[in-house]
Amino acid sequence: MSIDLYDAMSTVRAVRKLRPDPIPTDVLERVLQAACWAPTGGNQQPWKVIVVTDPDTKAGIQEIYRPEWQRYVAGFLAHLEGETDEVVEPWRRVARAGDYLADHLHEAPAILLFCANPAAMAITDVKLDRISMVGGGSVYPAVQNAMLACVAEGLGCTLTTLHCVREAEVKKLLDIPDQWATVALVPIGYPVGRGHGPITRRGLDAMATRNNFLTPWSSSSDDRDERTHAP
Repeated sequence: MSIDLYDAMSTVRAVRKLRPDPIPTDVLERVLQAACWAPTGGNQQPWKVIVVTDPDTKAGIQEIYRPEWQRYVAGFLAHLEGETDEVVEPWRRVARAGDYLADHLHEAPAILLFCANPAAMAITDVKLDRISMVGGGSVYPAVQNAMLACVAEGLGCTLTTLHCVREAEVKKLLDIPDQWATVALVPIGYPVGRGHGPITRRGLDAMATRNNFLTPWSSSSDDRDERTHAP
């Protein structure tokens, strides 16, 4: 299946309702190959992806994931108490879809569990007085590539990290070495409904600035820059 890159990026959304139908091997391998093309610090590729298809192992992951989701969503919805139905109802729909995933995670035909070895990462911010974030740049592009490939292949997918709350149990279940960390859990499968589609995100006006952190981005200022630097 072929899809324009911009169409894929603008339609990949959290698809939490997946059919149990098996994914053909060639389709799954194209998704995994897309992950392998992702850039990493120093081109080290310090990550691996465990493709979980064994029913018992998937059930074990679901037993770990489900109670963490239930705790998370209960707290999230509690923060919305007092808001209008107009504000809350979209989040209730998200919660219901999340409930479905938590209840049916073990039925997804494949669960991708991305792991990374911090010792092999180029983590340039490790000594700064804040939470280190650079290491994620050597694994999350692979996750994104895999998810974009899912869009191209007609597969639903969603990214979650709630399993990390009980990482020790996940690592034991999947025989992950001590020095490795788990960074993303992505169930994939053919969607129950329409799957991916239009997404709502903040755009350039909110997310981009020009030349410094405070100057808003705008096409009009871009036009002025071009006129200023024109020969």
